[in-house]
Amino acid sequence: MTDAFDLSADRLCVGTVGPVGGRLFLIQCRQGDTLLTLKVEKQQVGAMGDLLARVVKDQSRPGHPPDDQALEEPTEPAWAVGTIGVSFDQAEDRVVLVIEELVPEGEVGAIARISVTREQAAAFTIQATRLIESGRPPCPLCGSPLDPSGHECPRTNGHRPPAV
Repeated sequence: MTDAFDLSADRLCVGTVGPVGGRLFLIQCRQGDTLLTLKVEKQQVGAMGDLLARVVKDQSRPGHPPDDQALEEPTEPAWAVGTIGVSFDQAEDRVVLVIEELVPEGEVGAIARISVTREQAAAFTIQATRLIESGRPPCPLCGSPLDPSGHECPRTNGHRPPAV
């Protein structure tokens, strides 16, 4: 049986575990006693932040975003995120995220439908932007993260360091 979650979030946050360059990106949703932690890729965090920002921007200005945006323990993810969809439920005045588990083609994975306030969506967007910007800078040639120990840029075939 496939796991299905339908949560009206008390909290929604994004965070990382581990050092820069080896971070594990996580999103967490809490509804009452239920805590759902999911593993996401850095690019998914950026895309989610962009999508949520667009949805919030298209609505009336949100109120004050929540302050408590830290990951909670335990931070062990239930599953890795595959696809993410975002929409706005006008009747409920809530942003709806539909998140599907990353599974091999042909298999059915878990799905989470998470409903959040515009304020929670705005706070997530701010937090996601800060996380992305706090990471390693991208290579100006290939876009891959620059590693302090060196970067063999595929655009230069490893013959010279990328121009910064």
